[in-house]
Amino acid sequence: MIAMDIISDGLFAAVAAMGFGAISDPPLRAFPYIALLAAVGHATRYCLMTFLGVDIATASLAAAFVIGTGSVWCGKRVFCPMTTLYIPALLPMVPGTYAYKTVFSMIMFFQDINSPTQGSQYLQSMIFNGAVSFSVLFMLAVGATLPVFLLREKANSMTRGSKFL
Repeated sequence: MIAMDIISDGLFAAVAAMGFGAISDPPLRAFPYIALLAAVGHATRYCLMTFLGVDIATASLAAAFVIGTGSVWCGKRVFCPMTTLYIPALLPMVPGTYAYKTVFSMIMFFQDINSPTQGSQYLQSMIFNGAVSFSVLFMLAVGATLPVFLLREKANSMTRGSKFL
């Protein structure tokens, strides 16, 4: 049962990533790798959060690092820049619920500005959800770009000499 949860999590992330990838019009040969990177990355975050109790920001950092590292290795094979692969793969991990709750709390805070009790609850919710949204987005960016610095030689040379470009 646990394996099915992990597989379905990765499968849904893969489908979403291919949809996000279609918007930026990458070459067709990149789609299987985008899906694979998204599935492995999202499943990594899911496992870290579900089974090890890791917080969402740290789990997102680890998952983004997996996606970034995978995009360096896959980019050489597909003859695509790593950003073509990792940006669509990262998008399913953007914390949309927290961002929505941040904006909703801000709107409700301004509507209930005359009620100090309600206003402080909405303000607290806005700050909490905003901090989670920001930290997850920051960790996704750091985790995805860190492999560029760690694997500099491979990342810089991955599209040179390509017959497809």
